[in-house]
Amino acid sequence: MAKPAVGTLTSPQDRLLDTVRQVAVVVGASVFVAVCAHVTIPLPFTPVPLTVQDFAVLLVGLMLGSKRGFAALALYLAEGATGLPVFSPTGPGGIAQILGPTGGYLMVYPLVAALAGFIFERGARTFARAAISGLLAQILLFAGGLSWLYFLTHSLAKAAYLGLYWFIAASVIKVMFAAAIADRWSRVGKA
Repeated sequence: MAKPAVGTLTSPQDRLLDTVRQVAVVVGASVFVAVCAHVTIPLPFTPVPLTVQDFAVLLVGLMLGSKRGFAALALYLAEGATGLPVFSPTGPGGIAQILGPTGGYLMVYPLVAALAGFIFERGARTFARAAISGLLAQILLFAGGLSWLYFLTHSLAKAAYLGLYWFIAASVIKVMFAAAIADRWSRVGKA
């Protein structure tokens, strides 16, 4: 006699509870990114501040996976667009911040989290896979940010000066920290 599928044994209450839990995780992740956005160092020579926000985006993608990571960052952008104080305090906030110099970075956050999660959830969850996932996602983040800065400045050299050179070392550190946390968390989950 065949065993019944585990999914058929769950009650509607269990499914509802799981849905509520998933929504809470996504909302919590968007709040985490908002808190990290407020840890910022304004740089006098560029309108792009140095923040912990992109670390949070990478970590959310690695920890929640592609779908929930995308949802959390899409929610984060919606919160910011409505005027909630979730973006870095160095900018004007709201839609103006999304359309300002940091807008390119902000607009690709859902894709960055989705890419990091997509790569990390496909295969063995090791530090190396997490680091590669984070690195590729960070490249996508820079591509989005620099593209927007190029659109605003009409100069690739100016865009790179404003949004790339000053952030490379910090980005490598953020990727490594996010990868280490995701790797450690996946090991704890297995134990």
